[in-house]
Amino acid sequence: MVRLRLRREGRKKRPFYRLVAADSRTPRDGRFIEVIGYYDPLVDPPKVVINEEKALTWLRRGAQPSDTVGRLLDKAGLIARLRGQESSPAEAQPAESASPAGTA
Repeated sequence: MVRLRLRREGRKKRPFYRLVAADSRTPRDGRFIEVIGYYDPLVDPPKVVINEEKALTWLRRGAQPSDTVGRLLDKAGLIARLRGQESSPAEAQPAESASPAGTA
């Protein structure tokens, strides 16, 4: 099973995490399939950068997020988008371009 989880990097007492898609049997900092983003808890406010397209692709394929990654994805609004509660920007643009071409 593929899991979306954090991979710890950085030096001692200075953690930095990468969000990765990895096989659930591999160790925390072991082999991974793809990097999805990163999380830096030391800056104020903590910095989270997620490639939404990659994350949604893995979630649609059935990847299970860890508890922490699930909370980060929820804060980013990706869980709601996956469940269809929120339309993606790509879906909103065709509706706007459907207006008649002579109106100003």
